[in-house]
Amino acid sequence: MDGMVAESRGPAGTGSGRHGYARLVARRGFRYSRWDGTQVGFDLDADALLSEMSDDLLYHGDLNAALRRLLQQGFRDRNGEQLMGLREMLERLRQRRREELDSRNLGGVFDDVQRQLDDILEQERSGIDRRLSDARESGDQRRKELVEDLAAQRQLELEMMPPDLAGRVQALQQYDFMDDDARQQFEQLMDDLRQQLVQSYFNQLSEGMTDVSPERMQRMKDMLAELNHMLEQRERGEEPDFQGFMSRYGDFFPGNPRTLDELLEQMARSMAQMQQLLNSMTPEQRAQLQQLAQSLMEDLDLRWQVDELARNLQQAFPDLPWNQQMRMRGDDALQFSQMAGLLERLGDMDQLENMLRSATQPGQLAEVDIDQAADLLGDDAARSLARLKELARMLEEAGLIEQREGRYELTPRGIRAIGQRALSDLFRRLMKDRGGRHEVERVGVGNERTFEHKQYEFGDPFHLNVEQTIRNAVYRGGGTPVRLSADDFEVERTETLTRSATVLMLDVSMSMPMRDNFLPAKKVAMALHALITNQFPRDYFGLVSFGRVAREVKPELLPELSWDFEWGTNMQHALLLARRQLARQSGTKQVIMVTDGEPTAHIEDGDAYFQYPPSPVTIEETLKEVARCTREGIRINTFMLDESFYLRSFVERMTKMNRGRAFFTSPDDLGSYVLVDFLENRRLSRRRAG
Repeated sequence: MDGMVAESRGPAGTGSGRHGYARLVARRGFRYSRWDGTQVGFDLDADALLSEMSDDLLYHGDLNAALRRLLQQGFRDRNGEQLMGLREMLERLRQRRREELDSRNLGGVFDDVQRQLDDILEQERSGIDRRLSDARESGDQRRKELVEDLAAQRQLELEMMPPDLAGRVQALQQYDFMDDDARQQFEQLMDDLRQQLVQSYFNQLSEGMTDVSPERMQRMKDMLAELNHMLEQRERGEEPDFQGFMSRYGDFFPGNPRTLDELLEQMARSMAQMQQLLNSMTPEQRAQLQQLAQSLMEDLDLRWQVDELARNLQQAFPDLPWNQQMRMRGDDALQFSQMAGLLERLGDMDQLENMLRSATQPGQLAEVDIDQAADLLGDDAARSLARLKELARMLEEAGLIEQREGRYELTPRGIRAIGQRALSDLFRRLMKDRGGRHEVERVGVGNERTFEHKQYEFGDPFHLNVEQTIRNAVYRGGGTPVRLSADDFEVERTETLTRSATVLMLDVSMSMPMRDNFLPAKKVAMALHALITNQFPRDYFGLVSFGRVAREVKPELLPELSWDFEWGTNMQHALLLARRQLARQSGTKQVIMVTDGEPTAHIEDGDAYFQYPPSPVTIEETLKEVARCTREGIRINTFMLDESFYLRSFVERMTKMNRGRAFFTSPDDLGSYVLVDFLENRRLSRRRAG
């Protein structure tokens, strides 16, 4: 099948390959066409999805909101293919609705019915003439007289038929046809009109109401009566027996509503659309349709039940567009036989729009009919919708997120993945300005494996690399048996074991997001956490966020960290918490502080005190905490995202006291500065330890 394309017909019909392409189409099955090089499928995986939403997640700190925005906006996959979002689908759906209505007009809504009635009357007149001719040719005088009298009576009735549609239908229902074909055509027309009328009122339930036999109409009347009774029960505060109702009348509802509210909303939307169509008609057209409905629903009780249900539903769902019109300005006259189909399509559009609009998580798209979406929105939108359904499942199966109490949360693996991405982004930026990696680690006797090996020399710790030792013996000896000699031995290299304890102090005051500093700073926190966790597992990493007050933040909660909705930059409280964390740790100790403002708050008598411009008391209380850190051997390195006079003045005093370092940097360069400084300090610690 080289060079052919397989089109898969089913909900999951997406994919691509060199010689074949699966495309979603309306029905299940497969169809093959020639590969033309234009067919591509979406290339998605869980890591790419998490990467796509990581900035949104880090900025807002809400995984569920990030998923929701991903659904709304869509995104490009690794091939550059655009996955359509729900927002674009809704706009396309609204455009399709406008196109559907703008192409129509209601000028000849009953013309097709009038033409069919004219054809039936013409058939009846021809039948009367045939009956007269047959009677006259029979030679039976008595028969001839009877037929002539009957024919004269029928022709008079036909001449006296009312000119309006509803009156003519009502008169023909009482008329005794002489032509059997005309009678059958009229009965068939009445069944068709009755079915079309019922479908117009209940277009979302039309599959269950295609049979308009007397028995079925009686069941429909009983169903509507019970439905009205349940509405009255709810109005009185009673609990209706919905399950019992569905067990008796579930065949009327192909959508299989699960609750009474769902069923009522479906019916309300259908009847509201029918009412909009009535509102769009001229008074004469509306009167004709109402009279026609009265004639078709000969059982007055059935008509009463329909009207009563409409009144009850209008009271239960007052926000639906009961009083609006369908603006039809096109040239294509809508016929009565097309009315049910139009309302059904509009109902499908409304139902799909309601599902898409209310979807806040990918799993809520599971009930969307992909085949129907393809019909209404096109294959490209349907393919996107099919993939959007899978987003959360892909992330869950990859172990990146999990559901807890109805909400999605990042797993430890997901947190590591986001941190690793932030770290990789920083390294890529660093590598743009460097010719290569310049590692200056001290190599010698120690406890940390470097995953390198060397030939054994006298005095080396005997950390034997068995694999390389055996390989050397095989190369030297050329086969089996393998005999070892002293020259074959290779040992693992090690480096001096050092331990570092770092607390990152992250400014989360209101100024950070206002100046677009929050996301870069949070990415640095994620990258630093990933670097220490993966490369230096014996090191300690702590995190303190500070706004008006400071808080210790567990690293696993870092992705959910957001800014404070209060003014204030409380460095004093943050340094206090950082110092307490580091007091429990060993090795070299440092604080990395990222901020865009000077200290404007401190803790006084257990409460946060805020003042801007900074109070001298706040400055002094913060410097006291700096002095305590200095006495305990804690180095404070500060990364400033603003060059205000107050911040520069304070940092100069702090660095002079603590002998730490200060960097004025931009949000774009922040990560590079922090990463380089941390690694340089780590190397210096190793040199000192060696």
